[in-house]
Amino acid sequence: MTVERTIYREVLPNGLVIVTEPMSHVRSASIGIWLRTGSRSEAPARNGIAHFLEHMVFKGTERRTAEQIAREVDSIGGMMDAFTAKEMVSFNAKVLDEHLPIAWDVLADLALRPLFDKDEVGREKQVVLEEIKMDQDNPESVAHEMLFQNFWSGHPLGQPIIGTPETVLEFSRDALVEAHARWYAPKNIVVTAAGHVEENKIVDLVAKEFAALAPGDGAPPSAAPEPHGTLASQSKRELEQVHICVGVPSVHIADGRRYAVAVLNTILGGGMSSRLFQNIRERQGLAYAVFSEVNPYSDAGLLTVYAGTSLESTEKVLGLIAAELRALKNELVTVEELRRAKDHLKGSMILSLESTGARMANLARAEMYFGHFFSQDEILAAIEAVTREEVLAAANQFFLSNQVAATIVGNLDGFQLRREQLAC
Repeated sequence: MTVERTIYREVLPNGLVIVTEPMSHVRSASIGIWLRTGSRSEAPARNGIAHFLEHMVFKGTERRTAEQIAREVDSIGGMMDAFTAKEMVSFNAKVLDEHLPIAWDVLADLALRPLFDKDEVGREKQVVLEEIKMDQDNPESVAHEMLFQNFWSGHPLGQPIIGTPETVLEFSRDALVEAHARWYAPKNIVVTAAGHVEENKIVDLVAKEFAALAPGDGAPPSAAPEPHGTLASQSKRELEQVHICVGVPSVHIADGRRYAVAVLNTILGGGMSSRLFQNIRERQGLAYAVFSEVNPYSDAGLLTVYAGTSLESTEKVLGLIAAELRALKNELVTVEELRRAKDHLKGSMILSLESTGARMANLARAEMYFGHFFSQDEILAAIEAVTREEVLAAANQFFLSNQVAATIVGNLDGFQLRREQLAC
């Protein structure tokens, strides 16, 4: 039996949207400030500035030092988090219900009153440069980042969220102030709260901080990206494995075929019972990590497959990945696979919505991408309605040899990535 969701939506006169979902059976409350812009909104010369802004707001505000920001949430046993993605930025906190006003006061202070101290800007540049180095030392991350940059080459969606050493070093206080004024404005903000909360009290808290502000414009939308089936490799002598990342186009986040693609991905590489995991890891022992995932955005999508293997097995693993893509195009999945994939997706969805933090994030994404809040029954019914024929159709639409992109990173010793290895 599912429990129906009660969701309240309020829009302030300046355009800021507030979405609240009371959950009377819990004692926690999660609240978040969400920006409708991320790294996709950046000019190439300022790539990474959304992520840098997210860092800088924690370095001190008009009311709090960096240490006071950390202490205030720690002192009430709460958890505070922030992240930058390609199409959004989030600042959020999870606390006991009685401490929600404190958490909100800190979040609003971060969003509205950062100092952007020049000395702190200089120090934080070094922190982000170290973060970039850390990512570059992670070959799985390098393979995925190369794939994204090549797949959407020339488009902001292909830019790294974190930026590059060259762009980060050029950030100035003036650039941060300008980006903050443009993006951290009511028309570009969604506030969501879930847990042991009252809708009218959340609206009052938000309005107290934001209601008097001018709407602002946010970032203008960019055109949809064109996919590129690029093959690329990077040799790193110090690595023991070859890291393979294969990508094909997929659906955008609100596409009606998204449930069929979710089922397709689950069958391909979305769990331990998936075809890739069972064949490449369990039967043949060629990889420890092998999986697939869907990366959907407002107007584009990318389905990726990752595997880490030895240089000697690289050609075979590439062939096995291509063979699984081909098999999904040529034959209907079995009734058993379809059933298993649907139950996996339904179980994952229901379990995720038991957390107030996940429910709070779900509200934000529903508002930003759909303008509609789906009940559990709606989602369960949509998953259940997926047919074997729809899965086959999705595979045939997206698994095309000329659209397959791939990157490999490792001690390649002259190994060449070739289009025929990925023919599907």
